[in-house]
Parts: sequence; structure tokens; C-alpha cells
Amino acid sequence: MSKDKPPSSNDKQPWWKQLKTTFSKTPQDRTALIDVLRDSEARNIMDPDVLMMLEGALHVAELQVRDIMVPRVQMVTIRHSAEPESIMKTVIESGHSRFPVVSDDQDDVLGILLAKDLLSCFVSDEPEVFAVKKLMRPAVFVPESKRLNVLLRDFRTNRNHMAIVVDEYGIAGLVTIEDIIEEIVGEIEDETDLNEEAYIKQHGINRYTVQAFTPIDEFNDYFGTKLGHDSYDTIGGMVIDEFGYLPKRGEIVDFSGYNVKVLRADKRRIHLLRFEKTPVSQAGTQPA
Repeated sequence: MSKDKPPSSNDKQPWWKQLKTTFSKTPQDRTALIDVLRDSEARNIMDPDVLMMLEGALHVAELQVRDIMVPRVQMVTIRHSAEPESIMKTVIESGHSRFPVVSDDQDDVLGILLAKDLLSCFVSDEPEVFAVKKLMRPAVFVPESKRLNVLLRDFRTNRNHMAIVVDEYGIAGLVTIEDIIEEIVGEIEDETDLNEEAYIKQHGINRYTVQAFTPIDEFNDYFGTKLGHDSYDTIGGMVIDEFGYLPKRGEIVDFSGYNVKVLRADKRRIHLLRFEKTPVSQAGTQPA
């Protein structure tokens, strides 16, 4: 009569000792460290969500402000001479909570206006002459070459949520604390995002979030690709086919010249994907 194989000493170890064993060999570089982290997740020592955040944090340490900033042409600004009704219209249409205040020269940022600071203008019993300059707060200026991990520390220390990005020519764009956090934890949606119809959004250089239900034709038009599959109408269907199963949040696959990570998924479908061009496609090779 055969006896069951006794459990190994490693099986008896608590998770924290298993993790310590995993890191017993010191990684020599960032790539080796990521390999160790992914191996830990594959062996169920680490949760996929934790792995995704750790990879995001390591990625942020390699990025500069220019990689994720909102370009100057896409900035929503408020004129220093604007009236309250005009400003409220801008606030409602944009859904933002912070706005650079500019003079007649778009490159002259005078300060930052918080939408909540406008409330006092509409509830005060004593009407007074309105002036944006009385409400705005000092603007923070950062160079486009600033490291994101350093800027995140500055945001936390100084309790700022927005910075104006400058280059040698003037205003280059803006960056918020939410932009940095999204690089770590993935896309953060609020109630103003739920009705957005954009299938694809760019986040810095070579990084995109893509709705899983994006039609393949829409994806091809955006990226200049020639993907096609008789069995699928959406990019999510093709990605699932590449996995060979329904992936969970945090899982990664190489797909047609892109590194694809599942940002949101449930037990029935995937919802949001992150596409990042691989070194080969960055060098000039177009995805098939």
C-alpha cells in the first residue's frame, strides 16, 4: 500500500517565508527584479494586483514628466478676466477640478483655480466684485525632464495636485498627481469618465489604454495596423484569443508588436487594456 508523499518543507512555510526564500538571491538589475516578482505571482505568493502596482512603481522611476504630461494644446485654461458664469461653463464641460489661470498671453500662467473655490461666489449674501486673482492659488512649475518618482514625492510633501510643465520655449503642458498614480495602478475612472466614448487614450510615449470593446477597424485606423480576424469584431476578443483563456486583471501578453496588460476584468469579460509598444515596434517595425 503506497503512502502519500509527505508535504515538502516549502509547502509548510508561511507566505512571508516563501517570499523571503524567493528573494534569497539578490537581483542584479531591474529586469531581474521584475522576473523575481513575476515568478512570485506565478507561484501564488503575490497577488496579481500587487504585482501590477510594483511593476508600475518601477516603471514610474524610469519616466520623466514629458512622458505623461498633458500637452499645452490640450490644456483647459481660464482667462484671468473671465466672469463666473463663463468659468462655471468651462468647469462643467471639462469635468476637471483644477485649472491654470492665464493672462491674455496663453504662456503666462498666473496661478491655479480650484473649482470648489468658486462656490463661495454663488452662495455669498454680500455680492462683491469678482476677480479670479482673489481665488487662484500659486502655480508650481517643473521642468519636463523631472523624474516622475521625484515629482510624486514633491506632490505629497507640498500637498500639490497639479504642476505646470515648462521647457526652453515656455509652457509645454501640465501634469497632475492622478496622472502619476495611474501609471502605477492603472486607469482611474470617476463618474465623469463613464460616459466617455473614446476607445483609445494615449498616456505618454508608446503607452495607451484601450477599451476591450474597441472595434478592430477602429484600432487599425488609430494605430495604422492591419489586424483582422473572422471570429472577432473587437480588440478584446483578439487579445483573449492570444491568451487562450479569459485573463485576469494584471496578466500580460505580447500581442502583434505590443505588450498588453489587462487593467480591468471580471469573471465574464475583460474591460480595459494597456498597450505598450515593444522595443522592436518602437524601432520602426509596424505591427502586423
